[in-house]
Amino acid sequence: MTINTSRRGFLKGAAAAGAVLLVGVRTDGALAATTAETAQFNPFVKIDADGTVTAIVKHFEKGQGPATGLPTLIAEEIGLRMDQIEYEFAPSDPQVYNNLLFGPFQGTGGSTAMANSWLQYRQAGAAAREMLIAAAAQGWDVDTSDVTIEEGIIKAGDNSAPIREFVAAASQLEAPAEPRLKELSEFRLIGNDAVRRKDSAIKGNGQAMYAMDIHLPNQMIAMIKRPESRGGLAISFDDSVSKEVKGYINAAVLPNQAGVAVYAENTWAAIQARDALEVEWDMAEAETRHSDQIKAEILAALDAAPTYNVNKADVAAVSAAIDKADKVIEKTFYFPLLAHAPMEPLNCTIEQTADGNIVLHDGSQMPTGPHMAYQQIFGLPAEKIQINTMLAGGSFGRRATPDADYQVEAGLTFVVTDRSRPVKLVWTREDDMRSGYYRPAFGHKVRVGLDSDGNIVGWQHQVAGQSIMKGTAFESFAVHDGVDHSSIEGIADSPYKIPGMALGLTDTPKATSVLWWRSVGHTHTAYTMETMMDLAAKAAGRDPVEFRLAHLADDSDSDQRRKAAVLKLAVEKAGWGNAPAGRAQGIAVHKSFGSYAAQVVEVSGDPETGIRIEKVTCAVDCGIAVNPDVVRAQMEGGIGYGIGHVMRDQITLTNGAVDQFNFPDYEPLRIGDIAAIDVHIVPSAEAPTGVGEPGTPPSAPALANAINALSGVHVAELPMAENGVNFV
Repeated sequence: MTINTSRRGFLKGAAAAGAVLLVGVRTDGALAATTAETAQFNPFVKIDADGTVTAIVKHFEKGQGPATGLPTLIAEEIGLRMDQIEYEFAPSDPQVYNNLLFGPFQGTGGSTAMANSWLQYRQAGAAAREMLIAAAAQGWDVDTSDVTIEEGIIKAGDNSAPIREFVAAASQLEAPAEPRLKELSEFRLIGNDAVRRKDSAIKGNGQAMYAMDIHLPNQMIAMIKRPESRGGLAISFDDSVSKEVKGYINAAVLPNQAGVAVYAENTWAAIQARDALEVEWDMAEAETRHSDQIKAEILAALDAAPTYNVNKADVAAVSAAIDKADKVIEKTFYFPLLAHAPMEPLNCTIEQTADGNIVLHDGSQMPTGPHMAYQQIFGLPAEKIQINTMLAGGSFGRRATPDADYQVEAGLTFVVTDRSRPVKLVWTREDDMRSGYYRPAFGHKVRVGLDSDGNIVGWQHQVAGQSIMKGTAFESFAVHDGVDHSSIEGIADSPYKIPGMALGLTDTPKATSVLWWRSVGHTHTAYTMETMMDLAAKAAGRDPVEFRLAHLADDSDSDQRRKAAVLKLAVEKAGWGNAPAGRAQGIAVHKSFGSYAAQVVEVSGDPETGIRIEKVTCAVDCGIAVNPDVVRAQMEGGIGYGIGHVMRDQITLTNGAVDQFNFPDYEPLRIGDIAAIDVHIVPSAEAPTGVGEPGTPPSAPALANAINALSGVHVAELPMAENGVNFV
């Protein structure tokens, strides 16, 4: 695998190989094809003169699978085996490599990689196939309808040749405007269980290059001394003790005063010198609140009238209906701040080339952000900024901040030097745990009224918490009529048909810096909705599955039909209602990012001596499962991520400073925490949707419902280990 740094470098490298076929789209979205020497666009498919086919992957790889999924689409349409296609990461160029669901912005997130690339990459592959076929038909003097490509071999009657024989001729043809896409029945790779990840081998044998693996000649290591509480400003520093550290170079206050950069010859020297640095801080605007104060603010907001009536309901009428109900279930939920805690700590490397270009080597989740920021920091045009996208060891949203935080830090750290030496910025895990970005704290207050037959007559739902999108570059399309949709997603757009729903939202002051976290608002809305559905079913004396299906009964509604189907598959595969003696099951089902996921968690033990998670059964409908092996892996990872955090984790503040520092007091899921996970994929002909995040939302409420079924204990405040539930 090779990784490109710029459009110019990409085309230059392609041209060096001789005759090359490039297929992609112009800025107007039209398909185009040409040779490297004359390319006026950025391609998705590159076929070298020797027949090597390369997919240019516009979504970066942090473990979720686009480096396998996007090549699969191209290989399928051309007619290749998976071992006959390579991949490279696209250069930073939002004009062509933009995320179609993000607008004019190149980035990976929101489980959109496959959803927005599905047709784009298939069309590019199909265009390349038709051009190769046309070239072969001309060379053999046969009709194009008689020519096929199978496993990289072009065939027509007694004629056959590897695709390399026709690359030069194909590169002289125009791309077809509307190439024929293969039918579902023709797929040989898409949906094939035998297709394995393209990046597994290099990750297993150590050849994979992560951002942390970059080591440029003569580079310096930089670390930042940051204030204990967000918002502090560096005034001055004393490095007299730091100078005694072998390998220490110097230190400088960042231009934005957000910290002091410490430069050293190696990482250990940078850590030691930074620890020895004495900094004078201006803490006048810093965060000073305790976690208890933040929680009190959120709970107080739940007791007051909401700022926004999200669904424009008659709140008084809904409240009155609940007051008159035969039974009323009322619960208040609290969700603490959470860290992302990816396995690879944040890092990136920046250098200036001989021709004055600035090059960033980074596991860049949203390259457009740092690309734009660097134009301002260095006063350079866009074409003088290059981003070399590397593999990343996880993210869960952390590497995609609206302000490109760590990349801007690297830029500021570099711009104050003479730029003669590359600078590698390294965050320790403690840095990110204490000075990073967090899943915002949220509260929910829900009142549900049931009639004498156990039917819902009213659902009043108050939400209060810290907006992720307000005050960022994403506010214009994520916030409407004052409502940040990420705060109430999963409630406002729930497929459940719930009579008398009133949904209110209040924004509360942000604690430190908040950010999207794997599945964003669905992390807390799914927990609230699905545990309340269980409590309502229990109060109505009805089976939790039957109760949910009663609110998904409209078969003409695609949302309800698909959510009901995934629920039925999960309970069937889990053997719902037939748990062994001493065990109990909990169910949850949720739609997020266009996908539907249902999970049954089976537990044993008790909250006092310890709950054991015996099994999680998951069913997912993500449309066409391009790579079933990747889908299952993402569901398993999402389940573990969701369950691990609700079991034990939270970020707390004392005088604005984060208390946790590393995995000993912010413990990730352990391999033994879940005995087994069983994933089932709903067969579908629908276009693919996301899988990176949808496994997370239903996992925690399914666990909570299982614990409630086993012991009668309902956990409304997280984490569970701090609120009455122990685990073994």
